[in-house]
Amino acid sequence: MGNWIPNDPTLVTQILKISSAYSPPPPECFVSPMKWGVEADIVERFQAARVKRENIACVRDTYVFACDGPPSGLLDRFQNFYGPTMNAFEAAEKTGRAAELRRELEVLFNAQNVSGDPQRTYIPATFLRVNVTV
Repeated sequence: MGNWIPNDPTLVTQILKISSAYSPPPPECFVSPMKWGVEADIVERFQAARVKRENIACVRDTYVFACDGPPSGLLDRFQNFYGPTMNAFEAAEKTGRAAELRRELEVLFNAQNVSGDPQRTYIPATFLRVNVTV
């Protein structure tokens, strides 16, 4: 499985960080899905399911968001199809802050775009690749 890593400086983790500032707080008992990006937590969970430590492998990897068009087009996809971003925009609409959220994310997407061409988007994002054998 591939999991986003907490506090990573690359795209998706930063999207989640920005989006959380516009979203209502989670319930008290909520366990963040970002915990699946912490190797020690992953090992603990799988060992609790009786998977031997030597059968759990974690390695940082990179996924590249690559598409024709400017970064704002990729942001549109996140706004319309990625749950945490969709939720943040819905909450921001209710508080009159949707334009502010959009601007903040546009700055992020443009800053992370390493294509060198404003009409091409190429954004690497680090994640934790987890392989478990049983």
